Amino acid sequence: MESPLGSARVTSPEAEIGHRVEDLWNDVQIESLLSPSEKLNSCFESVLVSSFPTVPSQVIEIPSDASLAAAVEILSKQKILSAPVRNVSSSEDASWIDRYMGIVEFAGIAVWLLHQSEVAAQEIIASSPRSGLIKGKLTGTFDSLTLETPTSSEDNTTLDSVPEVAASMGGSFFENLASSEIYKSTKVEDIAGSFRWAPFLALQSCDTFLTMLLLLSKYRVKSLPVVDLGEGKIENIITQSSVVHMLAECVGLHWFENWGTKTLFELGLPMTKSSNLIKARENEPVLTAFQLMKKKGIGGLPVVDDSGLKPVGNISIRDVQYLLTAPEIYKDYRTITVKNFLTAVRKHLEELHETSAMLLGVITCTEEETIKDVILQLDAHKIHRIYTVDKLGHLAGVITLRDIISKLVHEPRHYFGDFFDGVVPMPQHCRV
Repeated sequence: MESPLGSARVTSPEAEIGHRVEDLWNDVQIESLLSPSEKLNSCFESVLVSSFPTVPSQVIEIPSDASLAAAVEILSKQKILSAPVRNVSSSEDASWIDRYMGIVEFAGIAVWLLHQSEVAAQEIIASSPRSGLIKGKLTGTFDSLTLETPTSSEDNTTLDSVPEVAASMGGSFFENLASSEIYKSTKVEDIAGSFRWAPFLALQSCDTFLTMLLLLSKYRVKSLPVVDLGEGKIENIITQSSVVHMLAECVGLHWFENWGTKTLFELGLPMTKSSNLIKARENEPVLTAFQLMKKKGIGGLPVVDDSGLKPVGNISIRDVQYLLTAPEIYKDYRTITVKNFLTAVRKHLEELHETSAMLLGVITCTEEETIKDVILQLDAHKIHRIYTVDKLGHLAGVITLRDIISKLVHEPRHYFGDFFDGVVPMPQHCRV
């Protein structure tokens, strides 16, 4: 049976995947005992990862001996948020697990650097009167720091120190952070202990879409490298965003409409309600918000007004990149609140004529909207989360890319078997 879009409407590799799933969906219609969810599982189990579109250009790799400053420059120039780290000490014929040290994220570098700044701030506070911190000492403190292994315990006093010092120094805090010697001389391999996976979870071309979707949802993986075992190299990287883009390209197909026309409420979304949602107030220090994300292990926070009820913005851990790539934009601020941070970044992006979701403010929806509506919004704005609001416009919850993918498929009993046995576990003291 021909899909409603017709073969002539296939204009992208993602749409071609949708039509492949459509054919499989129609084939399993005769198996009436299968639920719609089981049908989708069956379809995605029959599509191989090799079908997924490859990245437009060669996979960007960062050499392990690159400095943090150089890594940030590479990520910023390529407009990507993460990249695999190639071990420069590995041999030409090394397997992929020896060739790569892990995936370093833009946010990971900044979070690691902020951890070092906690130590610096603690030293400043210990040696300076609290009524008048010595502004010029921060750079010197950074330069004298030695690398230390992060511990699993948190010192609340230390966590509060950085916003206190930053508040006393205004925008110059971030300029000192980005010009510090530890930022320029520390190598990417030196912070390998803070990578999310060591080296990382990887797929092969012969793995299925079902495996891929489960890893990106239930197992909280943001990106999945596809490795060529023969060459020992990465040939593609599949992200949560690219999967949601694929879904957006499938609008109109029977299998997608069967699922996509369900409301958020019908699908049990949002899974994280307002009462359990960690929020950032617009007038609190921006570093407090970033450190809260680091401490709680979450990727973003809604920014609410003084009442704490209405969302006025969104701040993501990836936005921490602007602390390193454009520290000069804060120089006129005496204190950097969340509101000031968002204002400064938006002005910076407008001056560069860059498109960004940050220019749009907060993106919201209601529980009566369909999952299709939400997918199209997320894909159009290139954002990773959308906030639900009630009839009064009050914050009701959050829906992430991971939440959406998790509602598309379910994990069959004992599905992964010994899949994880060959994966090096997450570092014991991983902070990112």
